[in-house]
Amino acid sequence: MADIQSAASTASAASQNGGRGDRFFTLPVNILIFASFMLGLSEFVVVGILPDIASGLGVSEVTVGNLVAIFAFVYAPCTPLGSALSARFPRFATYLTLMGVFLLGNILCAFAPNYPVLLVARLLIASVSGTLVAIAMTFAPDVTQDKYRTKFIAWVFSGFSIASVVGVPIGTSIANIFGWRWTFHMINVLTVILLIAMFIVLPRNSHIIKVGFLSQFRLFFDRRIHLGVLAVVFGAAASYVFYTYLTPIMRDEIHLPERYVSLGLVVYGVACLISNLTAGKLAEHGRGVEPLYHLRWVFLAHAVLLASLAAAHWIPVYGAVLLVALGLLMYQFNASSQVLYMDVAAQSHPGSMNLASSLNSMSFNIGIAIGSAVGGVANDSLGLTWLGPVGAVFALLAMVVTMALRPYVGQRPER
Repeated sequence: MADIQSAASTASAASQNGGRGDRFFTLPVNILIFASFMLGLSEFVVVGILPDIASGLGVSEVTVGNLVAIFAFVYAPCTPLGSALSARFPRFATYLTLMGVFLLGNILCAFAPNYPVLLVARLLIASVSGTLVAIAMTFAPDVTQDKYRTKFIAWVFSGFSIASVVGVPIGTSIANIFGWRWTFHMINVLTVILLIAMFIVLPRNSHIIKVGFLSQFRLFFDRRIHLGVLAVVFGAAASYVFYTYLTPIMRDEIHLPERYVSLGLVVYGVACLISNLTAGKLAEHGRGVEPLYHLRWVFLAHAVLLASLAAAHWIPVYGAVLLVALGLLMYQFNASSQVLYMDVAAQSHPGSMNLASSLNSMSFNIGIAIGSAVGGVANDSLGLTWLGPVGAVFALLAMVVTMALRPYVGQRPER
């Protein structure tokens, strides 16, 4: 009981103080990271329990698999629209309301009697998930010090990687033992606990700027934003050309025995988590467009490694090492692009901060859709061996786009 009272008093002090202190991992920060973990778990777990859902609802696995693509297509446009709308309302109340919608969507998933109801539930979750990430980003100045800003961005994005590495295997195991609906029951219980913690701990102050809904979209006329969005789209597409087919690549190109594929996916997931965390370190090198501009050589290295993935067909050991290296590069631009969006908005479009916070999620999901589609065409026409070289083209495009940021380097955004 004493521990609970102590935690509550710490939370209260954190709230009154804006949640900031000498430590980075304060209660508000941990809660926002855990929120992104829950969003990632709900989004990715369908892949792990896909056969169970198909069997339970009496539909084909392809039909259930379509939920993944549909989720991304809804997520991308709803994220900027929802973020622009949310800027007009008190942040704390809006965040908790959208978390309530997220909970409702997962409750529908748990009790869905048929595929159409499950589809509606997934659409509901997709419609608010990106906006929730965007609003979480706006808490940064209120829950941590400015020196930890890029670390905060990196850890919020890392919540999705942690969900992929840790959450999805646990969710899959629960589905295997108790049935797929219990996976969503677990998500719902954790979300209720999260909501209670949010209500107690998160700061209630808002930063509402009176600006029209359409006026916020002037942000999209800024060339720095254009280049930042394109860099993320091309960077994500470069990885998802091959990542969509990661399991068959491990099995057929690297010749990893079937029983070790799950372990291979976990290793790749750990590499992706490390990628997200090191992305925060890279984003500390400057402000505005500078961190993303500095990554032009990272995109070039990514292109070279992707092109050499074709050699995995003939040198499986090299292919296995290469996949880990590609995982380490997969998210290196995440924090730098987020810094670009938020600093440009703070400098030139202060009424569009929520919208700016949403652009990374929107751009990444567009890249996922493009990369997956191109990967499908390349796989059908050229085969798995050539997915890496095709992805390298997108990585080179990302490098060219980041080089175009050169004229804007040195334009210091306001703090």
